[in-house]
Order: sequence, then C-alpha cells, then structure tokens
Amino acid sequence: MSDENNLLFEMDGHLPPLKYSFPLALQHLVAMIVGCVTPAIIVSAVAGLDSASRILLIQSSLVCAALSTLLQLFGITRICGARLPVIMGVSFAYLATMQSIAVRFGIAEIFGAQLIGGVVAIIIGVFAKRIQKLFPPLITGTVVFTIGLSLYPTAISYMAGGSGSVNFGSWQNWVVSIFTLICVTVLNHFGKGMLKLASILLGIVAGYILSSFFGMVDMSAVGTASLFSLPEIAPFGIKFEFSSTLAISVLFAINAVQAIGDMSATTIGGLEREPSGDELRGGIIGFGVTNVLSSLFGGLPNATYSQNVGIVSSTKVVNRKVLSLTAIMLLIAGLVPKFSALLTTIPQCVLGGATVSVFASIAMTGMKLVAMQPMSYRNTSIVGLSAALGMGVSQVSESLSQFPEWVTMVFASSPVVIATLVAIILNLILPKDDK
Repeated sequence: MSDENNLLFEMDGHLPPLKYSFPLALQHLVAMIVGCVTPAIIVSAVAGLDSASRILLIQSSLVCAALSTLLQLFGITRICGARLPVIMGVSFAYLATMQSIAVRFGIAEIFGAQLIGGVVAIIIGVFAKRIQKLFPPLITGTVVFTIGLSLYPTAISYMAGGSGSVNFGSWQNWVVSIFTLICVTVLNHFGKGMLKLASILLGIVAGYILSSFFGMVDMSAVGTASLFSLPEIAPFGIKFEFSSTLAISVLFAINAVQAIGDMSATTIGGLEREPSGDELRGGIIGFGVTNVLSSLFGGLPNATYSQNVGIVSSTKVVNRKVLSLTAIMLLIAGLVPKFSALLTTIPQCVLGGATVSVFASIAMTGMKLVAMQPMSYRNTSIVGLSAALGMGVSQVSESLSQFPEWVTMVFASSPVVIATLVAIILNLILPKDDK
C-alpha cells in the first residue's frame, strides 16, 4: 500500500490526496445528511414556521453541526473537544420532546432549554468517569430502544401526509411513502458499497421523483431563496420555560452518556484502544459547549452520530482531516439557502417512508445494547417496566391531567424521561443476579 494511502489510517496524518480522501468524506456526508436535516424539517412544520424561517432553521442546523464536528475533531483547548474522528449532527433523540415544546409553547423555548441542556452536558463532562457507572449497556440500551419506539407515531403520521395536511391519509400519500420505504429497504439489503450506504438518501430521491408526478412538490421557495447567507444570532428568540428545560436537560444527560459509548466504539473499532479519560472529558464538554453555541445561532440540538462511528470502525479510516472535509461540505451546504430551500420541498410522505426505517434501526440499536447483557428475570424486568411505563404514560398523557402542567410536560411529552429514571432506579435497587 502506498504512503499516500497509509495516511488514511493515521489520525494525525496529513490530508491524503483528494482522490482518496474525498470519496471517504462524501461517504460520511451521505450517511448523516438526511438525519441531520429531517428533525429541522419536522420541527419547523409542527411549529408552523413560514417558508423563510424553515429554510433558516435547516441552514442554521447544518452550519452548527459542521462547526460542532470541527470542534470535536480538533478541539479548542485541552479540555474542549475529543480530538477523535467523530461526526456531529442534529439528533433524533430530542425530536419527540421538541415537537411537544413547539406545540405547547413555541420554538424559542426549545433553544432556551437547549442552552441549559448544554450547560448540563458540560457539568457531566467534568464528572464523566463517575457518572458513567449509572449507565451500563442495559440502561443505555433501554433508553435508546424507547427513543426509537417514541418516534414511530411521527413516522406513521408523515407517511400519511403529516397531521393537519388537507390530504392526510390519502392513497397518494401512502403510495409514495410505501414506494420510498421499499426503495430504502431494497437498497439497504441488496445494495453494495455506496448504494447500501446511501440507501435512505437514494430512497428519498426516488420518492421525491414519484411524488412530483402527483403534484406534491412546490419549488416556489427555492426560487425566492438567496444563494449565500450567514446564520443569525438568536433568529427564533430564546425563552426559558421550566418543564421544557427539565425535559431537554434529561435528554442531554442521556446523550452525553451515549456520546461516551460512541467515542469508545470509535477508538476501539478504528484505533484498537480504549479512549483516554481526557478524550472522554473533552468530548462531553465539547458536546455541551457546541450545543450552547448552537442554541444562540438557531441550530437544533446535536449529538455524535452512531452511523458514522460504524463507518470509521469498518473502514479503519481515522484521519481527522478526511472527516474535516465532511464538515466543510456540511458547512457549505448550510451557507447556501437555496440548498436548504430545496430540502423543504420534500413532501412529508416521502420523509415518513424514509425515516420509519431510521427509527426502526434506532430501536434495534437499543435492543442490541440490551442483548449484550444476560436476559435474566432482573434485566428483563428493568427493560420491560421502564419501556412500559415510559411508553404507556406518553401515549395516555391525560393520565397526568390532575397534576401541574409542568409534570405533564416533563413526564408525558416523551417516554424517554420516565424510562430513563425507572431504569436507573431499578438497576440500583434490584438485587444483582448470582454469578
């Protein structure tokens, strides 16, 4: 193998020639771009934002994800940034709660809660080693599994055209969404190389083309969008509301622990070693800092992307400068409002057909983590009761109607909060299984 090729496998090596590095960087971009923009599209629709504001939310989220990735890759100081080959992007883990906040209060409350959540993550980063013991794979898996389950109603609603749309549940919406889902599934299981990796993106393209024949695509926003624009400071405002802040802060604590898992998987899979304490601390603190900054510039909450961790583990390409090309491409996309405007033209039924498989994979990732532990009566009780109480209360939110409104917001807006608390408590108090 040539010395130029060897640079790909050196974390601190020079940037290899573009003929090697660009396809690998593009591979990372393809794997995460849909997941990065979809939450912004969904939240903007729920919040009732106008076309210009939707474009701005997508643009800001892309830019903040790019800057967050660069911070994690190279760091600013010794304690801020993991300096590991990880990719950051907008996380689906916050989606259900953000939807509830947007409906009940408004989008400004999301950014206020995100700012405090970022501070919580910074504090967790300082004490990362001590807190990690509260989140073994059994607990993390239960939480991730519940996150996946909580997103299914969103996917089904979008497959039907999006709640509130005039043609909700029409056969055209279902034809397009199922066609998109079939394309994603076929490519994911029968495709190879880039076809498999880009299965969701290509499925959306196929669904988008079909939906255009049904007259579902409106390109007017693209024509009016500008070619270049910088993000604005607090474009949607920042407001603080107690219940929203508490709910988001719990999710930030969970995602901070998940980031520890992602960084560990990156170093084990790509570098064949455990991450150092400084790398974990810097990664979590960087995660918190970038989310504080994102809240100030209108970017939705971001987190480490597990699918990109998988790419690093499988290819062993750990050169940070290669991944920085991915961040630069993401940054350029965020600075071009016409690109963000084009994303807003994707019909909701197409997004539903594509994301239902994403949400399913999130739930199954949780199950894989759970399955790492013996399925004893103790462990199945923890998983079963946590998921049951979390999903049950969130599906029947009126069951908390006699409590103050903040209780309903924190515990019924998303099943993740209850599932996390129950799982942690049961894991601490239930007697350990005999060896």
